Amino acid sequence: MKSATDRQPRHSARLMRLKGMIRKETLQILRDPSSIAIAFVLPLILLLIFGYGVSLDALHVPVAVVVENPSAETESFTAAFSRSPYFQPAYYRTIQEAEESLRQGEVLGIVWLRQNFSKGILSGMDTPIGVIVNGVDANYGRIIEGYVQGVWGNWLSEFAGSRGKTLAVPVQLEQRIWFNASFRSRDYLVPGLLAVIMTLIGALLTALVVAREWERGTMESLLATPVEVSEILLGKLIPYFLLGMGGLLLSVAMTVWLFDVPLRGSFLVLLGVSSLFLLAALGMGLLISTVSKNQFVAGQVAIITTFLPAFILSGFIFDIGSMALPIRILTHLIAARYFVALLQTLFLAGNVWPVILANSLALLIMAAFFLGMVRRRTNKRIQ
Repeated sequence: MKSATDRQPRHSARLMRLKGMIRKETLQILRDPSSIAIAFVLPLILLLIFGYGVSLDALHVPVAVVVENPSAETESFTAAFSRSPYFQPAYYRTIQEAEESLRQGEVLGIVWLRQNFSKGILSGMDTPIGVIVNGVDANYGRIIEGYVQGVWGNWLSEFAGSRGKTLAVPVQLEQRIWFNASFRSRDYLVPGLLAVIMTLIGALLTALVVAREWERGTMESLLATPVEVSEILLGKLIPYFLLGMGGLLLSVAMTVWLFDVPLRGSFLVLLGVSSLFLLAALGMGLLISTVSKNQFVAGQVAIITTFLPAFILSGFIFDIGSMALPIRILTHLIAARYFVALLQTLFLAGNVWPVILANSLALLIMAAFFLGMVRRRTNKRIQ
């Protein structure tokens, strides 16, 4: 039976080997410009593109306004479109001219006030307005339709009030918008983008770098040394974990200070859940590289199994609830789905613990699964 004094040198030797592995991986990262670019430059570019270039908000939408019989009432109503930040009206004399502009893509909708508009408004009769919307993009078309109805409803209320009347409305709406009162798409797109960035750093970068070692034969040389498998894995995990957390801190700083997205939850909780997701991503990257052992194959597999699902099936841009049932079931296998939910909750809603705990548990299970699979697939025998 070995005594404590015998175990102490073995422990010291393991610690020295682990430090050596960490130093080796750190130097390899610092000498590889692509690693620094993926960890820091690529997140910067993605955040700038999505923060400034991508918007799901419908602002300054070009619409054609056709007035067949100009009057004070039609002028008042069309002025409401000019004052609205959502529309950029262009005025046409006939509906035929407006329809031709719609076909050519010069406008995305038509608001048509017919001959009897003023007469119907003044007499209290039902006075419909014609609205034609370009439905090529169905979601955008529905947004435009809703905005037109909003302008119409507001103008009717103002017009009735100016005449000392009360508009007869069966239901009075009192809107209260939680978590994103300004309806800025940037406020939920940019936090969700952090999941894509962490996937790039954790899964794609790790898969490529470790697969490169298999290609060059350095991994076989490493396995032939006295270094244990657990020390090899920890030596690779720790530097890339720190690299990923560095990329996260840069991304969070840009999100809060550059794009003015509020962080209503705890920063420490954000670091904790990000650590869980990064461990899961690192596990996926190591598993891909261990199985493929080829940079090209590892890159393709990592893009298909980690990056694309994080982009499309995580709820980052596309609503999961609107997807078909089989796809919704499939999203439960995507780690980024849980991380996006955590990010959007922490940034916009705060520390909502039922959401945080449920999604964190899912990430913990995934991290344990992937890291366990890596440990099982990696051994000291050269196959």
